[in-house]
Amino acid sequence: MRARWIVKAVVVLSGVCAAAGVVIAAPGSGATTAVAGTEHSDHSAHEEHQSELAQVRSVTARFHDLDTALEAGYELGWVNGSGTRIITGCVAHPTAGAMGYHYFNEQLMDDLAVDLLQPEVLVYAPGPDGQLRLVAVEWVARGSNSNPPGVSEPPSVLGMPMHILVPQVGFYIMHAWVWEPNPAGMFVDWNPNVTCA
Repeated sequence: MRARWIVKAVVVLSGVCAAAGVVIAAPGSGATTAVAGTEHSDHSAHEEHQSELAQVRSVTARFHDLDTALEAGYELGWVNGSGTRIITGCVAHPTAGAMGYHYFNEQLMDDLAVDLLQPEVLVYAPGPDGQLRLVAVEWVARGSNSNPPGVSEPPSVLGMPMHILVPQVGFYIMHAWVWEPNPAGMFVDWNPNVTCA
């Protein structure tokens, strides 16, 4: 039964994302593709927010252990208002790098509030041995076109407005690569150092 809903979720999300130029593969099926959107690439923003990012590292350090993240309520993908689990595969861009696997906290997604020290998503990527390792955090707020709908105006994190990368999903997002250096920038969606392989 579990395998059936995973396949259904991947098929449904693949259809939605294909319209947006995004492909998301099932875990273990290899790299995926997505279109780059508005990204926070300002390297000075990274320098300006070192103390806040140190706090984010401090509160998320325990999640290097994936089991601890699962116990804290994070789970692979997110169940939308239609009951479909979406964003379950490793997310990558054909030229800009990858993000990885997104583990959402349902309680934090439901409250529509963005709190620097409570990121809605933990992002994991395969390590050299294939084991998942924590690479980033992501703040997420459902937008007005999400299912179910959320906020109508983009929230901000660290004084920077969040953005919608995939309009069909409708999430306002912002990544912070606090656990994996990103040569493209701390707040850029894609990390060329990350792969789904």
